[in-house]
Amino acid sequence: MVKEDRTTWKSNYFLKIVQLLDEYPKCFIVGADNVGSKQMQKIRQALRGRAVVLMGKNTMMRKAIRGHLENNPALERLLPHIRGNVGFVFSKEELTDIRTVIMENRVKAPARVGAVAPLDVTVPAQHTTLGPEKTSFFQALQIPTKITKGTIEILNAVNLIKTGDKVGQSESTLLNMLGISPFSYGLIIEQVYDSGTIFSPTILDITDDDLRMKFMQIVRNIASVSLMIGYPTAASAPHSIVNGFKRLLAIAVETEY
Repeated sequence: MVKEDRTTWKSNYFLKIVQLLDEYPKCFIVGADNVGSKQMQKIRQALRGRAVVLMGKNTMMRKAIRGHLENNPALERLLPHIRGNVGFVFSKEELTDIRTVIMENRVKAPARVGAVAPLDVTVPAQHTTLGPEKTSFFQALQIPTKITKGTIEILNAVNLIKTGDKVGQSESTLLNMLGISPFSYGLIIEQVYDSGTIFSPTILDITDDDLRMKFMQIVRNIASVSLMIGYPTAASAPHSIVNGFKRLLAIAVETEY
């Protein structure tokens, strides 16, 4: 009976992912490390009506996609990126808007012992509420302090943990004592899929103004090269006309014509 239920569940999962891939032309591949069930539930609620979050085992996701390649060969581009703890966020809305909702649902987290730091952690210079009895603790971590009005004052900002380092017991304890939760966890957008094309999420940061500036720079480059080699193009024609007019004016002045 259990086996039959499991088989039915798998069949329904395969059907669901295929339906989503057919219905939605756009999706994110998202990393879900350190995202708990409660946080995931809040993310789903925040995206309700705007996007669909689908998680699952990588083997099942790959199998479902491979079984659908005959109908949509472009889906094969997703396969190399289904690795680690990942899932999909499907949407028909502007992906930048969906990304904003995802980013708004990150949660702060303490630096737990053994966790790999996703960023540098700096302890700022500050007055603390800790008493003088904790001075030796700061000395062990080479953090300069002094006693001010009966409490410890950190004199200078200190880079306590570097990106990629494992959080030690002392660092974790200190940050907890200071009430610092340096990390934040949530879904991380790893790849963007849009109508058969897959690309880095950094592309979403390119604005219309950026595109216009890049286009104008290309036009200027084409015009410059065209003028240098004397080959007329649509980009260089206005410059050629202006330059020609200037030369005519110069000749007219010289000949007093």
